[in-house]
Amino acid sequence: MALKTSDTYMSSESLENTDWSPRSSSERILMLLKMHGKLTAAEIGENLGITGEAARQQLARLERDGLTLASSEPSGVGRPTRLWKLTAAGHARFPDTHAALTVQILDSVRTLLGEAALDRIIARREDETRTHYKAAMAGRFGLKDRVAALAELRSAEGYMAGWRETGDGGVMLVENHCPICAAAASCQGFCRAELSVFRDVLGPDASVERTEHLINGGSRCSYIIREANA
Repeated sequence: MALKTSDTYMSSESLENTDWSPRSSSERILMLLKMHGKLTAAEIGENLGITGEAARQQLARLERDGLTLASSEPSGVGRPTRLWKLTAAGHARFPDTHAALTVQILDSVRTLLGEAALDRIIARREDETRTHYKAAMAGRFGLKDRVAALAELRSAEGYMAGWRETGDGGVMLVENHCPICAAAASCQGFCRAELSVFRDVLGPDASVERTEHLINGGSRCSYIIREANA
């Protein structure tokens, strides 16, 4: 099932209304890989309205620039499927707002005030986020409805979030970008707080498990969400 996204990040066309505007074929390929994690050249060609071979040529150029990387994965009978993904340099093409300044401030807080002070700052941010999300979810009761609301909130904050049903009764929430990636890499308390907020706002009847983590080498952050009693 296709990933459901908010209007803010529904397509490359809508993204052209934001500060970062993918217009060339190579930029659109980077955006597709950012939004989907891994794709074949044929899938990219279909999305762009070009042939798979033309997409492969573009991907090869991006690979020479260090922005994409191909890997082969088993696909049953026949030759392995060749999948393309972004490298770390490819992910870096998407903005991490004020990254250097943020990391410098975090390092200063840690050095001058200690780790406990940094933990209090993260806790305060966690409380404020939880309050905001709970208010925004008023009237959203079903699990899928609440996950959809959470995806909308996260997309509005720059996480390029979407969701889809997993086919086994669960829901997958995907965040294709992390606008605070540098801060999270410097202090993973941000990621722990984020997971705690998700569990709180989705309610005690929801089970939330992070299955892919950008900070730990994943191509994005993914969460499997199920009814706790399922």
